[in-house]
Amino acid sequence: MTTSDSATTDARDARSRIERYDPSAIEPKWQARWDELHLYETDLEDDSKPRFYLLTMYDYPSGSLHIGHWYVKTPTDAIGRYHRMLGDNVFQPIGFDAFGLPAENAAIKNRINPRAWTMANIDTMRRQLRTMGAGWDWTAEVVTCDPDFYRWNQWLFLQFLEQGLAYRAVSPVDWCPNDGTLAREQVEGADRHCWRCGAKVEKRELAQWYLRTTSYADELLDFSGIDWPDPIRIMQTNWIGRSTGAEIVFETAPAPHHEGGKELRVFTTRPDTLFGATFMVMAPEHPLVPALTAPDRRAEVEAYVARAEEQTEIERLSTDR
Repeated sequence: MTTSDSATTDARDARSRIERYDPSAIEPKWQARWDELHLYETDLEDDSKPRFYLLTMYDYPSGSLHIGHWYVKTPTDAIGRYHRMLGDNVFQPIGFDAFGLPAENAAIKNRINPRAWTMANIDTMRRQLRTMGAGWDWTAEVVTCDPDFYRWNQWLFLQFLEQGLAYRAVSPVDWCPNDGTLAREQVEGADRHCWRCGAKVEKRELAQWYLRTTSYADELLDFSGIDWPDPIRIMQTNWIGRSTGAEIVFETAPAPHHEGGKELRVFTTRPDTLFGATFMVMAPEHPLVPALTAPDRRAEVEAYVARAEEQTEIERLSTDR
């Protein structure tokens, strides 16, 4: 090594020891430059390069961003950059999934209009996301609480309704006396309390809208042309839970405490085995339970129903009891 080479190496080592990467001083300059160049805006009319559509989750604007958001978005951004280097025309939109009960509850708690609360949070999160310098196309931003967006949700729902694919039915939901309807993951602990206020959660029968996804079970179980990992494919298959069988209609026999003749429908995949059946089991919520319960067993049955309402689906379906 020559003297000049040694001096250069020493200078480089000294610089690396002294200088420190300061993102707040460096990154805004280049992010502004990328915006000027429209670097991440996608030309959707460009067919000269292979198209690559990259979608990450739309954040729920109930507050500020946290480390979990970066945990998801950082590797997604790396995928986008990789495909740009391969020469692909990458479309990487960004957005905010802004409808939901927590936002409404937070607005009530803070005595502020839900829209004002949500849009203020979106402004904060938008500013935070821009500091990340990721390759999102901000011209393709989606805000699901914007009327220009959800008008299409409403239009789609009307199409489902007209085709008989949307219907209303009564089913049990987890209910908090303070927050109302809860998602399954918002119920915590063996005592089943609300994740937000700690109140006891109960089951309530409420009318809800459903979509007949079962009408498309065969199509959803066809994975040809979809490059999904086996665990995801199996999860999707189990979620659909398609089975082939028949509904058999029985009538209840008369008893001292009821007239009988009530219709009881049973689904079975093996109707040929019905002649060997010795009993049937009804869910605690079945409307025939009160009617068929003998007066001397009513207290015991009602206590069981109450206990079942406090259990999770996993506990109720457990086979080790």
